[in-house]
Amino acid sequence: MANVLIIAGDFVEDYELMVPFQALQMVGHSVSVVCPDKGQGDTIKTAIHDFEGDQTYTEKPGHLFSLNADFTQVTAKDFDGLLIPGGRAPEYLRLNSKVIALVKAFAEQQKPIAAVCHGAQLLAAANVIRGRSISAYPACAPEVQLAGADYADIKVTDAITDGQFVTAPAWPAHPEWLAQFNKLLG
Repeated sequence: MANVLIIAGDFVEDYELMVPFQALQMVGHSVSVVCPDKGQGDTIKTAIHDFEGDQTYTEKPGHLFSLNADFTQVTAKDFDGLLIPGGRAPEYLRLNSKVIALVKAFAEQQKPIAAVCHGAQLLAAANVIRGRSISAYPACAPEVQLAGADYADIKVTDAITDGQFVTAPAWPAHPEWLAQFNKLLG
């Protein structure tokens, strides 16, 4: 089975971290979750985003998530795939040059990369999606397009695979998004 890395941070979307972390383990993959400036055993705060008829999602406090690996000790060569959850975490993770270098390394090594919701902000910041069809939360469409990708405006329950990238608009797409990522992982 595959060895998967998840890059997360404070205020990552609860479902977009917890569900993939557990589901990928359920099918036999090893999953390591890291956050810059935090180590194994440290916690990050999650947020629960929901769609309640407002102009954008609402946010409520989520769970604490205990990291099981240390960001300073991971390299792309040690993993078979990368998963980037959404929420507000990608807003600041994209400003970290080490995070961007790690995303670029996975892309250069042609390893599967799954991003959901605002996770596409890291793909855009790493400049690795030019010419690809990439989905994301609709508010991220301009960033996806400015990075040279075609924004895939799909249903919130759908996902799209283009080469090594598997992307989706938000957590309601988990069944499709994780199935497509799992297929790329082999």
